[in-house]
Amino acid sequence: MASVSDAMFLSPLFTPNWHLRHFPEKLIILNLRSNSKPTFRARSLSSHSQTPSAAQTGTRCLPAKASAVDFPPSEASNDAVEPAAERTKDRRRAVRIAWEKLVRWSRSWRSKAKTDVLQRTKKVVVLGGGSFGTAMAAHVADRKAELEVNMLVRDPQVCRSINKNHSNCKYFPEHKLPENLIATTDAKAALLGADYCLHAVPVQFSSSFLESIAEYVDPGLPFISLSKGLELNTLRMMSQIIPQALRNPRQPFIALSGPSFALELMKKLPTAMVVASRDKNLANAAQQLLASEKLRINTSSDVTGVEIAGALKNVLAIAAGIVEGMNLGNNSMAALVAQGCSEIRWLAKKMGAKSATLGGLSGTGDIMLTCFVNLSRNRTVGVRLGSGEKLENILSSMNQVAEGVATAGAVIALAEKYNVKMPVLTAVARIIDNELTPQKAVLELMSLPQVEEV
Repeated sequence: MASVSDAMFLSPLFTPNWHLRHFPEKLIILNLRSNSKPTFRARSLSSHSQTPSAAQTGTRCLPAKASAVDFPPSEASNDAVEPAAERTKDRRRAVRIAWEKLVRWSRSWRSKAKTDVLQRTKKVVVLGGGSFGTAMAAHVADRKAELEVNMLVRDPQVCRSINKNHSNCKYFPEHKLPENLIATTDAKAALLGADYCLHAVPVQFSSSFLESIAEYVDPGLPFISLSKGLELNTLRMMSQIIPQALRNPRQPFIALSGPSFALELMKKLPTAMVVASRDKNLANAAQQLLASEKLRINTSSDVTGVEIAGALKNVLAIAAGIVEGMNLGNNSMAALVAQGCSEIRWLAKKMGAKSATLGGLSGTGDIMLTCFVNLSRNRTVGVRLGSGEKLENILSSMNQVAEGVATAGAVIALAEKYNVKMPVLTAVARIIDNELTPQKAVLELMSLPQVEEV
């Protein structure tokens, strides 16, 4: 079989001027010895090293314009196919080895993972009977059949539905709840003996609610906050609201956030979230309590980053919905969300958040979910605003709270406090306040100065 010393010659694509592409400064050497098949070699014209002459080697020099007929492309093509097949085989082998290493590492890690928190936890209380609170209560109850999960709800009808029919008649009438999940309207009974508390009350109502039950809360009871947003008048986050409302600055606190629609949690579809606490041991304990085969839980110490990203993404989701409602197209949607992400990053970093947090589950992960998927309450508000509906009509027709509506005003106050320009999120706040129409907002945003991207 013909062999070629120059790798470029292995190309199966020959043209009348192939030699000009492959050997611009080379002679093609054809070996004509009778006892061997023809072989081709390339030698540089510019080289003056001691190279045997054609007479010495029994070879004949052909001009560079030699016809392609002189070269058997089929044999050269076969030479090319074999190395390509080998490279593909090597690549697949490397991918398989990398995956096997990952699986072995995962199994080793799981074998060492602690599960003592779940084993010794006997009771968990969930404050709030909304969709997300119900979904997380069901998830925790599924973790261990012996675990008692109490939901503190205010609606007697929901309470009866959970206890009698094992379903939340208001939010998930078709989904069966675990039998070890019970509901009550009695705060004292719900909190008595609880090892962990999941707080799922909307942010704007959290302070007054917690003050009303403070006398029943154990000072050492860890609170895992599921609520996302900023208190409108005070600009407080849940990490500030909970200890202040309970009059206990040392109340253990964990923030839970990430891409997690309640409906998909109820369907046991896989996702990942993050728990953040300034106490590493507390974050690890919450991870052990919540992590399962269907729910990955990462840990973080960046409470501010997790909370501020979770709050601001709701406002950005309203903006994304407005773009959808106005039929401005996919380009506009992508550009707006990218700008909104930058604004969230500018403010969050001024408040002390870490960049890694903003690019993680509670930042980018939650933003993508909330801005692009129709299950989002805040996005739905935006779509209806962009379609021309009035805000009061939208809110009166909803049976769930869209936190972004109340948070928008607080965001602008924070932006002023930290001297950060946030044009997209400011426009949302003005639309919500009925001081700007969506159409006018688009014109104003498109007329902003052309600046360097930062």
